[in-house]
Amino acid sequence: MHPVVSSAEYRQRRDRLMAKLGQGTAIFASAPQAVMHNDVEYVFRQDSDFYYLTGFNEPEAIAVFAPHHEEHQFILFVQPKDPAKETWTGIRYGVEGVQSSFGSDIAYPIGELDEHLPKYLEKADKIHYHLGRDEALNQTILKHWQKQLAAYPRQGYGPQALVNSHPLVHPLRQVKSETELALLRRACDLSAIAHQRAMEFARPGHYEYQVQAELEIIFRREGGLGPAYPSIVAAGKNACILHYINNDCPLQDGDLLLIDAGCAYGYYNGDITRTFPINGKFSPEQRTLYEIVLTAQEAAIAKVQAGNPYHEYHDAAVSVIVDGLMDLGLLVGNKEEIIKEEKYKPFYMHRTGHWLGLDVHDAGNYKQDKETWTVLEPGQVLTVEPGIYIAPDIKPAEGQPEVPEQWRGIGIRIEDDVLVTAQGPDVLTSAVPKAIADLEH
Repeated sequence: MHPVVSSAEYRQRRDRLMAKLGQGTAIFASAPQAVMHNDVEYVFRQDSDFYYLTGFNEPEAIAVFAPHHEEHQFILFVQPKDPAKETWTGIRYGVEGVQSSFGSDIAYPIGELDEHLPKYLEKADKIHYHLGRDEALNQTILKHWQKQLAAYPRQGYGPQALVNSHPLVHPLRQVKSETELALLRRACDLSAIAHQRAMEFARPGHYEYQVQAELEIIFRREGGLGPAYPSIVAAGKNACILHYINNDCPLQDGDLLLIDAGCAYGYYNGDITRTFPINGKFSPEQRTLYEIVLTAQEAAIAKVQAGNPYHEYHDAAVSVIVDGLMDLGLLVGNKEEIIKEEKYKPFYMHRTGHWLGLDVHDAGNYKQDKETWTVLEPGQVLTVEPGIYIAPDIKPAEGQPEVPEQWRGIGIRIEDDVLVTAQGPDVLTSAVPKAIADLEH
């Protein structure tokens, strides 16, 4: 049986949000319906904050939370029923259907936002709203706030501040429920099956896009929504481009293949990277760099412990990578200075991971203030993905040696998805081989 977020869990999420709101009013908008070209639309993907709180999956909708209102605390504005349009684009819940199916206290047509929104703002002390990319909605919210400010001297109440809604909902999203973890595990399992298939399929003479097709057919065939992000299938020097998505080159004998791909399942996402030899055998240079990256990843995963500050697992990976590159003579000098001055960055230019959940780069702060890192706690999920990238035209940091030719054009990344638990790190993507002995044949 596939995991599903229950209406009771959505209600619990809203209750936690409204407990944090106090006398405030929060406004969340659905994602826009994006156009691919002319009159062809992309497949709709709901805004993650909006979906987390409502489970409602239609565009042109707004959710308002007003715990201080006498009658309505959860309000939805949605597209009304329209049989002519529904013939073309699918059935809508409409005002009546959304109220009964998604638990709102009341629902209105989206066209009546200006008429009804003021009554949910007038008794609030703050408006919680993220000024996002929808400029028209931004201006609508600012207009209503300005009206409330103008009325304040006469009535003595109303919102005096407009504040970002992210700090309200993102900490809730950061710690996953059991249902969310079940969805994440399924996304990771399907991602792992796809990576295993890609490893079996890849061989000299195939093209990157053929490997991509083998991955993505599994995502859809097994009930996923498709790729969690554009799949990266990067052979040889292409692996030195972090977000390479052309996927149009042939696989060459003697090169490595880096695959960074994940499945979206029930709106939750897997995110796995593996790098392996296309012909089944690492060259000496490839093997040496791969061993450094794998050791760095193992050191980083060991630091994914409840109670550790977020940065520790990145620092652990950097320490191993710098040691390895110094042993090879690719970095020289004092280790502490190399790390402090970030002279390793021509080889390793990104962080070691990110939060994972409804978004691939999921909601949640990495730092609580300028000096204080977020502390890991059970229920958080993050990626661990160190790498070494030696581009053909790599430019070393000041004072560092030129890179010999035999190292150039090698890019390696190894990425797993890890759940923080009270007992230690739980690697959700361990089914995909990464030991050298398992990758060679």
